[in-house]
Amino acid sequence: MADRALRLRLRDIKARGLGRALVMRLGQAVLAAFGASLLVWLMLPLAPGDPVDMILNAQRVEEPTDQHIAALRDRFGLDRPLWQRYLVWIGGVVQGDFGLSWRTGEPVLSGLMRRLPATLQLVGLSFVISVAWSLGLALVAARWAGRWPDRLVLAYTRVLAATPSFVLALLVLQFVVVGMGIGLVLSGGAGATLIIAAAILGIDRAAGWTQLLRAGLLEHLARGPADVAKARGARPGRVLAIYALPPALLPWMTALGISLGGLIGGAPILEMIFTWPGIGEHVLTALSVRDVPVIQAFVLIAVLAYVAASLLVDAMAIMLDPRMRHARHA
Repeated sequence: MADRALRLRLRDIKARGLGRALVMRLGQAVLAAFGASLLVWLMLPLAPGDPVDMILNAQRVEEPTDQHIAALRDRFGLDRPLWQRYLVWIGGVVQGDFGLSWRTGEPVLSGLMRRLPATLQLVGLSFVISVAWSLGLALVAARWAGRWPDRLVLAYTRVLAATPSFVLALLVLQFVVVGMGIGLVLSGGAGATLIIAAAILGIDRAAGWTQLLRAGLLEHLARGPADVAKARGARPGRVLAIYALPPALLPWMTALGISLGGLIGGAPILEMIFTWPGIGEHVLTALSVRDVPVIQAFVLIAVLAYVAASLLVDAMAIMLDPRMRHARHA
């Protein structure tokens, strides 16, 4: 009876420790999101020049009247104090209102949402390809460490880690799409183009992840439990899967969450190169005419996706590894 009560007590302590760690991580994520929103919003007040001039430039208006300028200041609240403008802006963002595009005059969220599904298709497929590609290559490299498969994987990761994805995309477009006739130059939303663009983005992003997972696998293969298993005659594949892969996954999963924002940020250039109908052209056009509300919305969405992915990965790590709970309290 006493043993059962002790077990229940220990279980309660562990559950409270887990809950406290998750709440603390959630609080950190909320603070990070707030800080990011403030930095994104400061893009406009800190930008050189009068915001009205930027709006008129985005709308291609060369000789505005005084009434037109006054109407713009009133419409976008540019005469209010900064703190009021931030509160109005963040209040709208919380309700899904990112303001109006300076270039088109339409709600920013409407313009992004029309194109976002295509971008999510590209980012989602490239993420799946990245995960599968880096996991497979890291396992092959660790299984045959020091031999030619390992050296081949290392060469691949070093070259791809130093190559921007748009350079790889231009090479594939020139030699594979145009030269070999595989895929389409002008996609029009074709699935074949999606696969090629996602593969380029995913394979390029997987290089760093492969290096990280390979290093973790080799580290844990050299530790005691794996050595004992090998001394008892366990097969190399079994040792790799049971004694090296599970502990090596945690830092790798953290890197996946951190890099998700990079995938979203790298998608617009790939969309422009392959004419994929995502938010790429919309965002790059906004950059060219300094359509600040659209740029703010895109950057904030990418940052929030990064914060959410990091929170999810950290929550999984805290639940899987009790040492992470104590690390959060240290």
